[in-house]
Amino acid sequence: MTLVIDASVALEACGAADGFTTLADDLAAPPLMWSEARSMLHLESWTRRIGAEDAAAMHDRLENSPVRREDPPALGREAWQLADEFGWARTYDAEYVALAKILKCRLLTIDMRLRRGAERLGFVITPTELRAA
Repeated sequence: MTLVIDASVALEACGAADGFTTLADDLAAPPLMWSEARSMLHLESWTRRIGAEDAAAMHDRLENSPVRREDPPALGREAWQLADEFGWARTYDAEYVALAKILKCRLLTIDMRLRRGAERLGFVITPTELRAA
């Protein structure tokens, strides 16, 4: 079964050599996931919360991750509608939700604001909920 992951999950998975394999066999994300995760990783390195060598290793794991890029034609329109429905000014988080909705699968996130905001859809979960399932 496919599992959509957001940048927060991808970044955490990059912190361990086997981080992606512990999530699911079939991982997907919208194209913006790589930009968001790369930006978050660079910030961690820039502010010296992680060392340059660790950041380079994590960046390599991100770029070579087993996550499939998915950009279905309806993604932008669906994200726009979901952002309107949830009262979100920006559509970034809505892209992850929209992709999971389009692929008819779950979205895995560590971002509790995203989790709470999309809770009523019933398919946005945290790693703890994934392990409990």
